[in-house]
Amino acid sequence: MTVKKIKALELPEVNFSEDGVSRYLHLGTPWIQGAMNIKAPFELELEYIQRMMAGLLFINSPSISGLHTMQLGLGAASLTKFCYKKLRSTCTAIELNPGVLHACRGWFKLPEDGPRMRVIIADASEEIQSAEWLGTVDLLHVDLYDHEAAAPVLDSVGFYQNCRALLAEEGTMTVNLFGRSASYESSVAKMAEAFGEEALWAFKPTREGNTVVLAQREASRPSKDFLMGQAESIENRFDLPATQWMRVFRPIVK
Repeated sequence: MTVKKIKALELPEVNFSEDGVSRYLHLGTPWIQGAMNIKAPFELELEYIQRMMAGLLFINSPSISGLHTMQLGLGAASLTKFCYKKLRSTCTAIELNPGVLHACRGWFKLPEDGPRMRVIIADASEEIQSAEWLGTVDLLHVDLYDHEAAAPVLDSVGFYQNCRALLAEEGTMTVNLFGRSASYESSVAKMAEAFGEEALWAFKPTREGNTVVLAQREASRPSKDFLMGQAESIENRFDLPATQWMRVFRPIVK
């Protein structure tokens, strides 16, 4: 764990609940901030979290070994653990609340830091501007909500421009946007300004109201056949419902 200097903040209490099958992370409210299947802690439990892996559709390399994945917001560490265990990628996670990291290590099976795992306690908006990360990230996952889950904590054009600067040439950013309200349209407009409209793709909302938006570092329009082939490979290798994604995943600008 690396702790960077951050402003003194009043951070919410971190706790968890269980229903016998899954364990849920909470930040002092009933809102679920992450989930883990107790018997399969390295699988992706929530539908929207599975969709956050859609960047794999755009990786042309036959091998994904050596990817660098980064999570802004640790949550229950689902994506970090999946990338570490299943993709065998180098994982960097940036989390503001030290209590979330302690919860992930104590309750959600997050591995300790090592050669392929690094958790940084820092303000993501500042940390991603470090020259250390520029152009290095293949899959960037952005899931930054406060304890009330009302709106993204970081959601400016400048923030998304900094996210784009993190990405390698084939890199992608996936963002969880909760709800299809005016804030969704505003967030997409800001991403479009930072990445270009042609670079944006989106899923239809889940039943719970989560919409995952994907932005490419360099816009492309792969054929449906190519994407379906990628989806079949992802499904076979990583047990993700990737072929089902193809029914609900489209470019935002057609």
